[in-house]
Amino acid sequence: MAGALILATGLVVAALAILRNDEDPAGGEAAPEMEHIHGIGVDPGDGAVYAGTHYGLFRIADGTATRVAEVQDYMGFTVAGPGHFLAGGHPGQGQGGPSSVGLIESTDAGETWETLSLGGEADFHALEYRHDRVYGLDSMTGQLLTSTDKQSWEEVSQAAIADFAVSPEDPDVLVATTQQGLTRSTDGGATFELVESAPVMVFVGWADDGALAGVTPDGVVYTAEEPDDEWTERARLDGQPEALAIDSATEVYAAANGTVLASNDGGATFSPLLDQ
Repeated sequence: MAGALILATGLVVAALAILRNDEDPAGGEAAPEMEHIHGIGVDPGDGAVYAGTHYGLFRIADGTATRVAEVQDYMGFTVAGPGHFLAGGHPGQGQGGPSSVGLIESTDAGETWETLSLGGEADFHALEYRHDRVYGLDSMTGQLLTSTDKQSWEEVSQAAIADFAVSPEDPDVLVATTQQGLTRSTDGGATFELVESAPVMVFVGWADDGALAGVTPDGVVYTAEEPDDEWTERARLDGQPEALAIDSATEVYAAANGTVLASNDGGATFSPLLDQ
């Protein structure tokens, strides 16, 4: 168990930017900007981009970022529907409670959150909601877990993965990043096989239209139409990658060095979402 966890988390740590020594905003002073971005999602209701970070959840629109949720560390973050978010992570300074929040849910676009399950028992560093099912990677145990009711959970495997994405067509087909390379599962994540055609990546995403995107530990973005296809090299991010999301074959989002970037040409070029 410990070996699997070390392998899975080692790849993530290698790809994340180092936090600067800014004062925690929960202590009374706001962080000057988003830092240590863990997850990116697009609200299908209004198209706004959200970033789950070490200093809270931010809504990015019209070139500005606004913190919309209480300050806590959103380690895992995913959009489940319009204004409907799921997350995992840790409470902010002085908030009390267990060190890991388990699975939390917001139905008002991140303004308020409710703990659903596994508080103090799971620390989700990757989450996805698809096919009326939650998939979560628990960094405390290295387990890949699934739930159909957000309350009871089934352990699927303890594969040494860093990030994963679920097929929009089949709930049993997943891709996952590992130190050896991209892997693919056809049995819901119970077992994975190496995808020989793909480069080693740290983050991966699978859009509703079937397009895939991934980013290597040194920031090179790749795309593909199917996991087993040849992956096409696209843009290189300016800095180590922190998160990645793909909304469609043309819309790709990434984070590097505390900056959220957007591409509207399938990852060929990226521009900052925030006004400089």
